[in-house]
Amino acid sequence: MADDDFKGTRLRRFRVDVGTIICAVALVQSLLLVAFGYWAAEKLVSRVGTAAHKINHDRVEDNVLAFLAKTEAAIRAIADSPSVHVCGEDGEQTAEMLWTLLEQTPEIDSINVATDHGHVLMAVRYPVPAIRQVLRGDGFSTETWHYKESPDVDGGDARQRFATTSISAYRSDFDPEKRTWYAQAMKAKGPVWTQPFLMSDSKELAVGHARPAARVDDEGHRRGIVVDANVSLGHLSKLVRVFGAQGTGESALLSSDHHVIARSDHPDPVRELESPDTGVLGAIHAHMLAAGKAGAADDQAFSIEHEGSRYLVQTSHLPHTRWQLVSWESEELLLGGLQRSVLWSLLLTVSFLGLALFISLRLSKLVTGPIENLSRVARRIGRLELDNLPIEPSRVLEIQHLNQALDESARSLKAFSKFVPVDIIRQLVAEGHALGPSGSPRRITAMFTDVEGFTSISESMPADLLVRQLTEYFNLAAGIFARHGGVIDKFMGDGIMVLWGAPNELEDAEYRACVAAIELCAAMDALNEKWRAEGLQEFRTRVGIHTGHVIAGVLGSSDRLSYTAIGDAINAASRIEGANKELGTCMLISEATFQGLRGRLATRRIEELAQLRGRQTRMVLYELLGPTPT
Repeated sequence: MADDDFKGTRLRRFRVDVGTIICAVALVQSLLLVAFGYWAAEKLVSRVGTAAHKINHDRVEDNVLAFLAKTEAAIRAIADSPSVHVCGEDGEQTAEMLWTLLEQTPEIDSINVATDHGHVLMAVRYPVPAIRQVLRGDGFSTETWHYKESPDVDGGDARQRFATTSISAYRSDFDPEKRTWYAQAMKAKGPVWTQPFLMSDSKELAVGHARPAARVDDEGHRRGIVVDANVSLGHLSKLVRVFGAQGTGESALLSSDHHVIARSDHPDPVRELESPDTGVLGAIHAHMLAAGKAGAADDQAFSIEHEGSRYLVQTSHLPHTRWQLVSWESEELLLGGLQRSVLWSLLLTVSFLGLALFISLRLSKLVTGPIENLSRVARRIGRLELDNLPIEPSRVLEIQHLNQALDESARSLKAFSKFVPVDIIRQLVAEGHALGPSGSPRRITAMFTDVEGFTSISESMPADLLVRQLTEYFNLAAGIFARHGGVIDKFMGDGIMVLWGAPNELEDAEYRACVAAIELCAAMDALNEKWRAEGLQEFRTRVGIHTGHVIAGVLGSSDRLSYTAIGDAINAASRIEGANKELGTCMLISEATFQGLRGRLATRRIEELAQLRGRQTRMVLYELLGPTPT
């Protein structure tokens, strides 16, 4: 075909196609880069937001836990004090101690000590600062209030701060056994954070930390007391607001029965128990209920949509209290500026990529024309039309190199055509030869391994533990086989097929295979001991070894090949391994393999000829015991 045959519509389309390809590739690359960049930036922004919100949440959680620990420490100190008395001459000293602790822990509204006689001594901050003493009598209680200056006043003499400003006394029906903090502590028989209850003096909801303790009185009788610290829910909400003041989000504490006991998003104190059914907290609680995570002991991090805004949420479980701390923050408030910066960066990137695409299209025109001419030259070379080939000058270095390469190819073929007729060259080029399946006979030693009872083991184990054990087992076996010259042909579930003598000839293959089997069994003992210590299932490996002639090589289909070995020796080795189950053995070898050992390893002949599954003739088998005793 002449050069003129390459002119026309088809080659003009080729020029258009190359330009389209370059445009499409550049456009796709640009879009992928932009999309990936935007995706990565959004992921980074999301992670930054989640991390920032997690920091705020953790700060609130740490402060709440510190408050709880401080309260628990104060109550524990009172309960462990050897001289706590509610009445009598020592009652004044106990009152002073309670008042001092109330001064040092401004988070607490009252500290109470109650005896199993029904007597109570209290240091009260709210509604009025006072020392309140309740002596239980028959059918009624006598209350005495010693009113004090505010415990929150700093400075001055300690005695003056404790001085009584006025006293009042009256009868009441106060009974500590009917108080929530007393009843729950006695029921728990240990320290407990109570459910919300109504304080008798201030008529406000509160939670308390109560701890029972035991004393021996002067007559030697064992008496019980309960020490308690109460915090009103309004005070607790104030504390939560103070703890979260350094961040931009809000926080709330939920009780184990899903009531709000403290929150920072409302300025008013909590006066009554309410469910979190409204606002952002209500949406968060509904999400957790739907996911079955409300009151869960594990920490959670998620996001929700509420009234067109997106919020980042963190929750955590507070130990000992069964409370759940919930924190939320507006994503726009936290990340709005950063997201706008990412968007502007995306727009700038798209602009630069558009400019790069335009330049790429302009440069492509410098390439497509010379390539069309060189394609005509290549076609002529392919048809062995080697005379008077044109030269395509170009300023593009790669096109110059291609032009030189085609010219050298044409000269080489022209020289070769002087020795071989052109028709024969064309025939050789047209026919060619493709790689196909092939194999050759050789004598090898084959080993099959299997894990005893693997089906029942796999049914009783989680998949991740099973994969982990199989991986450890295969790594161990592969290392041993490699040290002794074995080549793993394939892994078959829990079994392994190993060849000695293929693909390369191997001297003393029988002995090497048997030594590898002995070493594998010994190594499995150590590995099983390690697994037993971890509470895992043991693997008992069974081995079958046979020596014989096979066809080894590249086998398979025309488009899918692999190196393997086939033949009766392979089937026999597999059946020998399976005979371990019937014979109750661990390692079996054939007579052909036994002869190759020449007595260098300890064996035991199986007296009865073994009938192998799928074979008509019986075989002489030997149990491989280990190294020959010295």
